[in-house]
Amino acid sequence: MQPSDLKKLIREVPDFPKPGINFYDISTLLSDREGFHAAVDQMVERFRDVRIDALAGIDARGFVLAAAMAYRMRLGLILVRKQGKLPWKTESESYELEYGRGQLEIHRGAVTRGQRVLVVDDLLATGGSAAAAGRLIERLGGDLEGYAFLVELGFLGGRNQLRDARVFSLLHYA
Repeated sequence: MQPSDLKKLIREVPDFPKPGINFYDISTLLSDREGFHAAVDQMVERFRDVRIDALAGIDARGFVLAAAMAYRMRLGLILVRKQGKLPWKTESESYELEYGRGQLEIHRGAVTRGQRVLVVDDLLATGGSAAAAGRLIERLGGDLEGYAFLVELGFLGGRNQLRDARVFSLLHYA
């Protein structure tokens, strides 16, 4: 399945969660058996030759993609959660998003020193949450191997927030 076919499976919802925001709903792609498998397979294939020890999925839709990819790649999964969702000692990082502020947390000990980690999320918009996740991985001693996204909204410039890291987005909206 080509990226153009996968894009057709994503529902665009205008004015959500507030006026002026165009929400790209990937639930329609995830519910399509062929589309979901093709998207995961293509994201995994991009990193087949990169040495990675674990994937870090960002709450919440990033969990879906990261879990499927980690399973296919036979890797562990690190959860990067929204504030207040983890039951153990955490490290946290604040960030700006296109319609407000957020904070991500990760369990202390979830990343080991020198562990090579790929951050996975559904969408790269302004880059705030992805950059925050990357900073958390590095603060805990991990080596950030890059970022993988299903969708990138290029017009928001989020890639610029991710420094010189390896960034892969399967689907692009200019």
